[in-house]
Amino acid sequence: MRKPVRVMRADRLSPVGDGGPHWNTKYTLQALRDLLESLPGPEVLPVKREPKQVRRAGRRLKDAQAAELVEAYKAGATTYQLAERFGVKRQTVSAILKRNGVTPRWRRLTEANVDEAEQLYVHQGMSAARIADRLRVDPETVRLRLRKRGVQMRDPHDRN
Repeated sequence: MRKPVRVMRADRLSPVGDGGPHWNTKYTLQALRDLLESLPGPEVLPVKREPKQVRRAGRRLKDAQAAELVEAYKAGATTYQLAERFGVKRQTVSAILKRNGVTPRWRRLTEANVDEAEQLYVHQGMSAARIADRLRVDPETVRLRLRKRGVQMRDPHDRN
């Protein structure tokens, strides 16, 4: 697409050149003078800025601690419990377990668990979050399994 031709007023045309925006510097120079007048003089001290916060690397566990973490996981501790115990993120715990060849334990809902969840949700009016706490799973797992069963989900803001 071709650019439209810019028409300049006759009183602003430069005697030399094509009348482009950089030929007549009168207005540009005035804008620069105005800017210089608005800036503080050299006697004003510069504003001292706070240094940006440096992003720290996560805490690294020693080999003995990592071995202890793996053993605790194999003994039944959850990744969340281990993260709190060792002062690291849950993702760090998962990475350590993966590096050590440990397959993750998934807490799956059995059909009996889903039956119980449906009973608690539909008949007793319990929230999916409370059911999840009771069954020791994520609330989204409960929601997904109940929806798969055809249970009509309530508005999460209508709490009993």
